[in-house]
Amino acid sequence: MLPASPPRARAASIIVWSAALLGALAFIAAAALWIYYGTAVFFEMIAAGIAACF
Repeated sequence: MLPASPPRARAASIIVWSAALLGALAFIAAAALWIYYGTAVFFEMIAAGIAACF
């Protein structure tokens, strides 16, 4: 089996870094909402958002 060619390796690296960046941004947004609204309101907002999906 041949190793991944440089363009494929680069594309995979970009995808992995993009996913990591998106995850970090989601975590930072959640932490900011938690700090701003407090725990009770934060959990109520999450529960309302999940309920709106169904």
